[in-house]
Amino acid sequence: MNSTEQFVRKYRYAFGEKAELPIVFYYGEEPAGSNAKTGGCFFKCIDTVRQGGAISLNAETTGCGGGRLYTGFAPMPDRVPSFVSEKERYKATPEDVIECVSKLDIRLTDKKYLNFIRIDRTESLDGIEGLLFFATPDVLSGLVAWTFFDNNADDAVSCIFGSGCSSVVAQAVRENRIKGRRTFIGMLDPSARPYIGAGELSFVIPAVRLSEMIETIDRCCLSGTHGWQKIRDRING
Repeated sequence: MNSTEQFVRKYRYAFGEKAELPIVFYYGEEPAGSNAKTGGCFFKCIDTVRQGGAISLNAETTGCGGGRLYTGFAPMPDRVPSFVSEKERYKATPEDVIECVSKLDIRLTDKKYLNFIRIDRTESLDGIEGLLFFATPDVLSGLVAWTFFDNNADDAVSCIFGSGCSSVVAQAVRENRIKGRRTFIGMLDPSARPYIGAGELSFVIPAVRLSEMIETIDRCCLSGTHGWQKIRDRING
């Protein structure tokens, strides 16, 4: 049994058949799916992946300057700090934007593509950056409980200011690089939210943390406890 089959089996046992499977994202030299140009936010195309397809981003086809930044395909455009502060009004000053971006320590990728594909459509978890879940509150409660099972750190589940692509890609890439143990709630960015459900947030498990969590899913509350079973039944009702 390969690693994706093992994960899907464990995830289905924990969350049930109606819980949406997560998306794998990883860098590579070959595209996994459509490489059509995206005008604006690349989350416009994410439903293709959720339905079982795949998309592949690169510097030429990612239409948003912030998207190219947070995916590591290009440096921050000069206009981003003022745009985020003065146009979108997500931060008080351009300097605040620069400070937030600098904390991410984004480094340009040497790979050509960033691929997104549903976990049951790929064969291995080797070399991935992380898993992306689009979670309702009930599913999110399970993901968070699972995360905290073996991690008492206050930031084990983190919610950090940033765009949708920042909270999904940039945070995971950095966490993998520093060998951290955080997971990330995201898609709180009003600019990206129209492309997912009104009752959903994103939850990302970076690869460095996933290797631990695969081993704990069978031992935490998601494995047959009375409290979780009531939520699992509601997810699948």
